[in-house]
Amino acid sequence: MGKAVAVLASSEGVKGTIFFAQEGDGPTTVKGSISGLKPGLHGFHVHTLGDTTNGCMSTGPHFNPNGKEHGAPKDENRHAGDLGNITAGADVHLTSVMFFECQIPLTGAHSIIGRAVVVHADPDDLGKGGHELSKTTGNAGGRVACGIIGLQG
Repeated sequence: MGKAVAVLASSEGVKGTIFFAQEGDGPTTVKGSISGLKPGLHGFHVHTLGDTTNGCMSTGPHFNPNGKEHGAPKDENRHAGDLGNITAGADVHLTSVMFFECQIPLTGAHSIIGRAVVVHADPDDLGKGGHELSKTTGNAGGRVACGIIGLQG
């Protein structure tokens, strides 16, 4: 089984830990917790670069090895890194994350190891919002936290 982890941090007080696990060629399990988010939906994506030299802005665009448009996690036409939204409740102390995803493997040509996880300020419109940014970023707003995905022992 492959395992990876991303420790999320920001200058805005948002922090958390996201764990990834994959058995063979099966889906990747994504789970963890994030604190400090304002209540509501927040775009949640894997970005191309594991570079945080300029904070979360250096992580580049959404991970998109197949050159597709932005979309929802269940859409056929979507970036591999389009993981939809996470929901922060009224208690800003803890937001839980748990889902399975087939397009973010931990090994192979499209591995997410060395890339980054980014949490956005606003909801991801899943490419359906009609905004000029809908088909590239989901119009999910600023980047409030990020972390580099690294191998875990």
